[in-house]
Amino acid sequence: MNDMTQVSKEKLIADFKVVVADTEELLRSTAGQAGEKISELRARAQDHLAAAKAKLADAEAMIVDKAKEAGRVADDYVHDNPWSAVGIAAGVGFLIGLLVGRR
Repeated sequence: MNDMTQVSKEKLIADFKVVVADTEELLRSTAGQAGEKISELRARAQDHLAAAKAKLADAEAMIVDKAKEAGRVADDYVHDNPWSAVGIAAGVGFLIGLLVGRR
């Protein structure tokens, strides 16, 4: 998975959390409203909100699992190839030093 897809998923989850929070606030503010139609709408909204929260929790768990897996892969690579990892880190550090030095 590329970094842009990961960032997009994280942004989508953050935006979705805002929508969930707003929906919960709307449900709380309409709790005193009477009528069959509003009660039906509130019940449907609560059902959809519960389903959305479950999907959000699943998406967050998937992102955490993928991040942990990426960390394990990197850790395994460093343990299997310590000198390559040192060389890569030194090269990246050198490039960053060159870029910073140009400013």
